[in-house]
Amino acid sequence: MAGAELLRRLRKLGRTRGVAVGYDAIKGKGSHGKLHFDDQWTTMKDPRKDISRGLLGAMPKDLGLTKEDLP
Repeated sequence: MAGAELLRRLRKLGRTRGVAVGYDAIKGKGSHGKLHFDDQWTTMKDPRKDISRGLLGAMPKDLGLTKEDLP
């Protein structure tokens, strides 16, 4: 899954739950940025690049979500 697709799914989930979702490319180093979901955050690579399976499993945990939350 590409980072942009993950961001789209998180924004949709955020709208249904009424929480703020954002990606701040300036807060990271190099091609990384900060992905915010309500008061939780995680580091995300460039949204145009694919996210590995391991990282895709760890990112929802950092945000306090499960893999089932992101259909």
